[in-house]
Amino acid sequence: MSSQKSTFAVQTFASSYNCSQSVFSVFAPDFGISRDLSLRLAGPLGAGIARRQETCGAVTGALLALGLKYGKGENGTDEDKKRAFAVAQDFIQDFEAQFGSIVCLHLLDNNCMDTEEGAAAINKEDMFRTRCTKYVKFAVEKTEELLLR
Repeated sequence: MSSQKSTFAVQTFASSYNCSQSVFSVFAPDFGISRDLSLRLAGPLGAGIARRQETCGAVTGALLALGLKYGKGENGTDEDKKRAFAVAQDFIQDFEAQFGSIVCLHLLDNNCMDTEEGAAAINKEDMFRTRCTKYVKFAVEKTEELLLR
């Protein structure tokens, strides 16, 4: 089931924004954060955090969005912190169950995007379009579900 937010996130991703920006930017305005600011905030988190291919940017973007609702703020409690971790863990478990990992490198078949061979394999298989858009779409739809809790 595709939502308006997931469709917009996939369009954002196809418009040269990274996975984290694409996910986070569709939720941030609901919490009073401008699209422009959300794109800038999530910018360094794409491609597995600064192209290090660690935690998938779709995951980090979703976790940022979940933090806006569930995170412990200045006047928060330890219960807020526990709930934020629990919701984040639920998201991560579901993402891993769906795709086998939350690690960008693994999600791209261990092809390092910063090597000539890895970049060629990613481009040959068109992985950003065929895989990463699925990660973005899933992340948005799962986040929408968790925000309704």
